[in-house]
Amino acid sequence: MSVAFDAVSAYDAAFSGLTTHVVDRVGGVAPFDVTSWSAEPDGADHELFIDPCDAPTIDVGCGPGRLVGALTARGVPAMGIDVSMEAVRQTRVRGAIALRRDVFAAIPGEGRWAFALLADGNLGIGGDPVRLLSRLADVLMPGGRVIAEVADDGAGLVRERRRLRVDGRLSAHFDWAVVGLDAIDEVAADAGMRVLTTSSTGGRHTATLERGRP
Repeated sequence: MSVAFDAVSAYDAAFSGLTTHVVDRVGGVAPFDVTSWSAEPDGADHELFIDPCDAPTIDVGCGPGRLVGALTARGVPAMGIDVSMEAVRQTRVRGAIALRRDVFAAIPGEGRWAFALLADGNLGIGGDPVRLLSRLADVLMPGGRVIAEVADDGAGLVRERRRLRVDGRLSAHFDWAVVGLDAIDEVAADAGMRVLTTSSTGGRHTATLERGRP
């Protein structure tokens, strides 16, 4: 199969409902779970991401907006960002605020967000979790917190290049990373953050990281 389109176009196609899989660096294939991300938040979503946020929250890689939509409905000031315009459109349909924005570009309200969410493996965005967390330190207010979903204990830190296979077509490669529970303390420290707590429910895990105070 030849590369037919760039990664952002692949994300747009995936969120529009086309059958999509993630292809890893050795050719392994896993489903791209758009159906779950498009559904209403489940109990784990509420416990791990929604309930802890009681102040301005930015959802990085918001996808179709199930988390930012729930936060908005609860009256918490919230905004989602995603590189996919289709994801942004669907988030707005939920009545939430969303922008098509790369996390490494300028973001409204920088330095004033209390929480940043990295759900569904989005700690892997860009393939360098230290760089991503360092960037979020600029986005958050002093003492602000990142709630990041992490992989199982023992997963370590893996950096790789991935592709999406959408309706039989392969996207261009993009950089991604996986961070396990056993690696998050070191990754956080390298980014100038510290892990406050870890939580697990329904087979999912998160780490809550605090931005260092000046």
